[in-house]
Amino acid sequence: MAEHRSPADPHRQPTPQGRRSRLASSRFLPAVVISLVVAALAGLFVGAYAWAMANPVPHRIPVAVTGGSVKGERFVSALEDTLSTSLALHPYSDYGTARAAVDAQREFAILQRRPTGVEVDVASAAGASVARVLGQGAPVVGRALGIPVQVRDVKPLPVTDPQGLAVFYITLGSTILGFVGAIQLGVHALALRPAERIAVTAGYAVLGGLSICAMSDWVLGVVRLPFPESWGICALTMFTAGMIFTAFHTFLGRWALVPTWVLLVILGNPSSGGAVAWPLLPPALGLVGRFLPPGASVSAQRNAIYFPHHQHIEPYVVLAAWCLAATSVFLVWRARHPGSREKAPAPAPGAGRGPSDGVP
Repeated sequence: MAEHRSPADPHRQPTPQGRRSRLASSRFLPAVVISLVVAALAGLFVGAYAWAMANPVPHRIPVAVTGGSVKGERFVSALEDTLSTSLALHPYSDYGTARAAVDAQREFAILQRRPTGVEVDVASAAGASVARVLGQGAPVVGRALGIPVQVRDVKPLPVTDPQGLAVFYITLGSTILGFVGAIQLGVHALALRPAERIAVTAGYAVLGGLSICAMSDWVLGVVRLPFPESWGICALTMFTAGMIFTAFHTFLGRWALVPTWVLLVILGNPSSGGAVAWPLLPPALGLVGRFLPPGASVSAQRNAIYFPHHQHIEPYVVLAAWCLAATSVFLVWRARHPGSREKAPAPAPGAGRGPSDGVP
């Protein structure tokens, strides 16, 4: 007769279901999952920034042309070969209209054919990386062809920010601190009602925007800001980032940081055009960056600081659309799923009780 083994027999082989149950209940499982997620995000973070910024390559730089057509001339062909790109040449009737197009950031340079040579006007404030590429490449081509080349910067950056990175860092700080604040509200302010959470998010966005602008302008003097407008852009960026995390958190809970980080940091910041101008970004990033909050914030700040008379409404529309969508998702989801609302933990038994509570 076969020997019968009781369920408590230590030598009994566990079933596959038992192994899965033990794995799911293991205290090490969350740590393993988090480690894998962090490792994946780390690789994506470095890959995205290296792909966009390590070795930017020009892609169809928009260039205004005055003083006669230069399309097909040796200088243009040689410049395109040197830069490994093509110049999108747009003729203008006179220098004034071409300069207006540069101020409106439709063009990144002005190319003029003169009897004595070629004049290349760049605009560092519109894109320091593009101005640097053209400013360095044009004289090299001119010397190789024996053509005199004069390069001028018609919209220079301040000496305190020669690389034009201040706007990028202002936006980066606004974005990251925006959703970090929302994370902290989700951890330490669980009892807030939806309207209260939105109000507090707006409050720290206003204070954070003030702090960022004051540090950049008044304290460090890195860049001279049109203070009320830049403050408003920073506050709107922080609030938008905070509400994006809050929206993800309503239906993803503890994993909300992952899509927020991917959207705003891994994808949004490298494609923003702040560190590397859009004509030098991979085409896919350059296209999508305009419609993400970091890219819209960079454009709004750059226009406000360097092109106050040629501002565009598109960046504000993009930020407002993300903000409205995220806030709506948060409110609608919370209204339809009241059980998903975070509740403050109940006090421990006996907590806060004293002699007056009737406890001996």
